[in-house]
Amino acid sequence: MKNIFILLVCLCLFNCEEKKAAINEKPKTPFVWEAANVYFLLTDRFNNGDITNDINFDRTLETGKLRGFKGGDIKGITQKIEEGYFTDLGINAIWMTPVVEQIHGGTDEGTGVSYGFHGYWTSDWTALDPNFGTKQDLHQLVDTAHKYGIRILLDAVINHTGPVTNKDSVWPENWVRTEPQCDYQSYDNTITCTLVKNLPDIKTESNEAVELPPQIVKKWKAEGRYEQEIAELDAFFKRSKHPRAPRFYIMKWLTDYITEFGIDGYRVDTVKHVEEQVWQEFRKECDYAFAEFKKANPEKVLDDNNFYLVGEVYNYGISATKAFDFGDKKVNYFDKAFNGLINFEMKWNAAQMSTEETFKKYSEILNSELKGYSVLNYLSSHDDGQPFDANREKPYETATKLILCLGASQVYYGDESARSLVVKGTEGDATLRSFMNWDAIKDNSETNKILEHWQKLGQFRANHPAIGAGVHQMITESPYLFYRSFSKGDFNDLVVVGLDLSIGEKVIDVSKVFKNGDILRDTYSGLSNKVIDGNITLNSEFNIVLLEKV
Repeated sequence: MKNIFILLVCLCLFNCEEKKAAINEKPKTPFVWEAANVYFLLTDRFNNGDITNDINFDRTLETGKLRGFKGGDIKGITQKIEEGYFTDLGINAIWMTPVVEQIHGGTDEGTGVSYGFHGYWTSDWTALDPNFGTKQDLHQLVDTAHKYGIRILLDAVINHTGPVTNKDSVWPENWVRTEPQCDYQSYDNTITCTLVKNLPDIKTESNEAVELPPQIVKKWKAEGRYEQEIAELDAFFKRSKHPRAPRFYIMKWLTDYITEFGIDGYRVDTVKHVEEQVWQEFRKECDYAFAEFKKANPEKVLDDNNFYLVGEVYNYGISATKAFDFGDKKVNYFDKAFNGLINFEMKWNAAQMSTEETFKKYSEILNSELKGYSVLNYLSSHDDGQPFDANREKPYETATKLILCLGASQVYYGDESARSLVVKGTEGDATLRSFMNWDAIKDNSETNKILEHWQKLGQFRANHPAIGAGVHQMITESPYLFYRSFSKGDFNDLVVVGLDLSIGEKVIDVSKVFKNGDILRDTYSGLSNKVIDGNITLNSEFNIVLLEKV
């Protein structure tokens, strides 16, 4: 009897301790798309993980500088995930340029012969380009990324096929138009036209039922998958009740990457060059496909986030809030379509406004007109010829302004290693697309100091959704201190950041945010201390502090 009593007491104490631990346990940091730290890379220019796939379809013509394939591939990205490169950088989503099969030939747009290394010149939406890798490679990439808590964004192109070459014939006229060329002076002259010469425009406005292009039929038959592809198309059109119009074929092919691979979102190309209702249709098909994937693969579901769509509406800026202005018409691309749009404005804000003015502006807009949505900020990118710091003279400032800004952040590959954006002998956007400078990361001490700065900021951002999705409030102007706050369900996030502080000992007023006795850690220096009389004292060699409660 005595032994039973002792056992009951022990069980009671154990259960009490377990409940106490559960009460004291901090809620897990949620992944929030509005605060995502997105790494944007050109698949061909990041890392070569398989040298055996570097040349395909006899793509051997001499090209303009940096206008041919350079060997980067899906395996190369997976290797860097496994090495912890992205985790160390605080990256929780990777956006990679399209990996679908590209045109086989080259074309000269006036800048020398170019191949479709960038991924935006599709020849077959249903196949991967062998230069980028195989479907097995893509499965491995997505599964590995998810294991490391990283989401994968592929890049969707519905607006156009690839150019016509001596190896790539034009698609039928009920699929595409080859003229007029857009003059961008009005809504219609931005949409019902070709972006540039020799880039056939998909007739996304058409509801006419069309047959498959003969070159696609021939290709599928030669590859032995015609019957399977036709059966899948029949099932798609039967289920969706969409007409067999060009845009719906492409939507079916793009959403297959959701159901087959479990990707987490799409960055969508050339959004303003397609009728806005098309994106609402695309949203519905993406949501359906994502739900089907989760139902079929419950063990692979990361969380309860919906499928993510971020759009490229060229020249959209956060100041426009929801309405993009064509001059003769304003269009809202957010409602019933996109979670966010790429923000082309931030490079100007970073150059022309104070840091506080920028942060305050973004906080106000994102917590009012754009509440529930977001923007994807960048300071350099693959097709913006006026980056914030083309000569890489301000890599520390670039990181601080980008990573600590409200909204999602886009780290363009090589931002973190000061990869040159000025390459002699290139023409046009080729200068922005050199191969990743891994040698500098390996051998250059200054490059590593820059990388470490990006890593510290990125990890702080990844651990604290308040940075990108919270409310911003300045504490003092000099020294420049601010806090960010964010709540979601049982999760509450509160951080204090100080910039341009004195080197050495610094006494920081945190009385508006933290209580006396709270232990705070500065994740930038690694130092911790207790709040006394509303202040925390730190002695570090840095002029920045990133404070979190321990």
